[in-house]
Amino acid sequence: MDQLHKPIFSRLNKDIPASIVVFLVALPLCLGIALASGAPLLSGLISGIVGGIVIGSISHSSVSVSGPAASLTAVVLASIASLGSFEVFLMAVVLGGIFQLALGLLKAGLIADYMPSNIIKGLLAAIGIILIIAQIPYALGIDAGAEGFIIPEVGIFKQLQLAFSGFLDSLTGGALVISGISLAILISWDKTRLKNFKLLPPALVVVLLGVFLNILFEYTMPSLYLDQAQLVNIPKIDNFSELVTFPDFSAITNPEVWGVAITITLIASIASLLAIEAADEIDPHKRNTPPNRELVAQGIGNTITGLIGGIPITSVIVRSSVNINAGAETKLSSILHGIFLLLSVLFLSSILNLIPLSSLAAILLVIGYKLASWDVITTMFKKGWNQFIPFVVTVVAIILTDLLIGIFIGTLVSIFFLLRSNYHNAFFVENTKIFKGETIRLELSNEVSFFNKASIKNTLWNVPDKSTVIIDATFASYIDNDVLEIFEDFQDTYAKEHNINLNIIGLKDKYDLGQDLEFVQEELQESKEKSTPEEIYEYLKDGNKRYVDGKLVSRRLRNKELMDFINAPPLAAVVNCIDMREPLNVLMNTGIGDLIPVRTAGNLVGESGIKSLEVACLKQGAKFILFIGNSSNKIYVEALNDYREGKNSYLIPLIKDALEANIISRTDVQNENLTELADVITKWNIKKSKSRVFGESEYLRTEISEGRIGMASAFFNRDNGEIQFSVLFRGKGNPILSTDK
Repeated sequence: MDQLHKPIFSRLNKDIPASIVVFLVALPLCLGIALASGAPLLSGLISGIVGGIVIGSISHSSVSVSGPAASLTAVVLASIASLGSFEVFLMAVVLGGIFQLALGLLKAGLIADYMPSNIIKGLLAAIGIILIIAQIPYALGIDAGAEGFIIPEVGIFKQLQLAFSGFLDSLTGGALVISGISLAILISWDKTRLKNFKLLPPALVVVLLGVFLNILFEYTMPSLYLDQAQLVNIPKIDNFSELVTFPDFSAITNPEVWGVAITITLIASIASLLAIEAADEIDPHKRNTPPNRELVAQGIGNTITGLIGGIPITSVIVRSSVNINAGAETKLSSILHGIFLLLSVLFLSSILNLIPLSSLAAILLVIGYKLASWDVITTMFKKGWNQFIPFVVTVVAIILTDLLIGIFIGTLVSIFFLLRSNYHNAFFVENTKIFKGETIRLELSNEVSFFNKASIKNTLWNVPDKSTVIIDATFASYIDNDVLEIFEDFQDTYAKEHNINLNIIGLKDKYDLGQDLEFVQEELQESKEKSTPEEIYEYLKDGNKRYVDGKLVSRRLRNKELMDFINAPPLAAVVNCIDMREPLNVLMNTGIGDLIPVRTAGNLVGESGIKSLEVACLKQGAKFILFIGNSSNKIYVEALNDYREGKNSYLIPLIKDALEANIISRTDVQNENLTELADVITKWNIKKSKSRVFGESEYLRTEISEGRIGMASAFFNRDNGEIQFSVLFRGKGNPILSTDK
């Protein structure tokens, strides 16, 4: 068995105390939700019992706790009124449970896998805020009639004074003392030696302390004593038959019952799936709950609760949060909490009615803060607006409406940002002028769906006249037919009318473009042959700027597409030192095969190097020669260090000419930083190589002088990735004495 999904009886020391805490929190919630739903109070307790024992046993969630949920109170209240009786409503609950079971068997739970994490976090934060707001009156002991502070007949300032005075009068001293001490214990527990006390969780300690303090108040300080209105209140059951209410089975033919059943099915299913996603999110072990199994468990639970008189059940994040924070490790905690609810209803109502609501309020206030803490908000903010805005909208919408409506609104906003992101991420755009006219290259991403249709069409329909458009579909594993139709329309209309040369690279055979779709008007090879040395020079400079700015166009190619690229003529031959191992096509963001590297030791070109450059230009079609050095050249540093120490190293010839030309002196080598001196020698040797190429190769000298081949030097700064280019050499005079730098 997976270590994270522990055997059910393997953590009794954790699960038993946690189940007691969950039971104490669930008890008043079951009663309160039943009351708010217009159902008998016992129906809420029945739902809690079934949710714990039945659903807890069937579900594969280790931490989720099920029971009556606030998200269904409005539905239950309206349905009981419209159907005419609680027994008829129970028939709808039974049907709803059967429908849920069917959804689980049909594996409809996959919807949970597509819920954005920012929506789940927004749900948790909203629940936390709602918990805090709802529990403040219990923590302060405010009277039920305290809302009548405002008296319209008096002025605003008098109203505020009366409201504040009425608020103070409504506070209960005993509740304030108990909740204050309880909060202090809960907040400080993990920061003191109390955390080593493992026998009881802090929440249970708070509950026991609350009972003790209230008993103490009764005999020592009666003014602080809490009466029954501020204590847990469980109705007394004299016999078991009073606990069960059966549905009206004759109502199964009522169409309205079926409508209510479908409503319960949809709301309860979505609420449960969201709740288990949220519970898994805050589970310390990050265990994964199978959603289809959860729907099966919820369906069986709702069928049973409807048969014996309970209101609809869902997985509930409040109780699940309490369970996790109390230290539960397995689903035994949820099962035991259901058993405790059953025992309390039958035998322990008089004892449980001693628990102050302010003690439970303190527990829920701390849980609420953990769910909606400032750290949660700042973490979401750091993830960017596309994550933060849906998060905030979800929180606000849930607070102002209800859970499901809030989730729906937040999801719509999240979908908007998703579509907005897809609008821009369908392709990368590269705009260059290395070929004849202007060239726009669209590299399609892995999946191009109909969501990307507008952005692609907008880009293509705005390309300049007489430009070249290259659509690179090499790594697109899926292209929607709507997008393919855009390519066809562009080829048949806009491209022809505006004299645009269209090329598509890497299109897969499985894309059915239609019999009449022929894209290539002019071969890429012909376009490259028409580019000029000046265009190539600017292209290389722009490519390095894209590299420095982090705006690279990727060059991911498989073998077939790679061969297509290297069959086209190269753009430039690049002379660089063997110390420079950085990929040239990345540094200048060129296409595969655009650059021919000619590596030498120390950037020095000999007879074989000159011959390589002639072949690159004469036979392979390169129209540019670039001599590039790099900073922090380790070969030169080692040579200079050997020279400093008087060693007759094999590297000394690389710096010999620079020393003889007095570019650097022995004194410099003894006293200066060797890395800085290496940069000086690199730049000098590049100029020397340019001079030798221009002087010794009649072919290259003629081609450079007449402007058919361009030549320049450059220096790559390893610290920031920037390449400093010299001016384009025009072939007049000696290159080593020219003005290029």
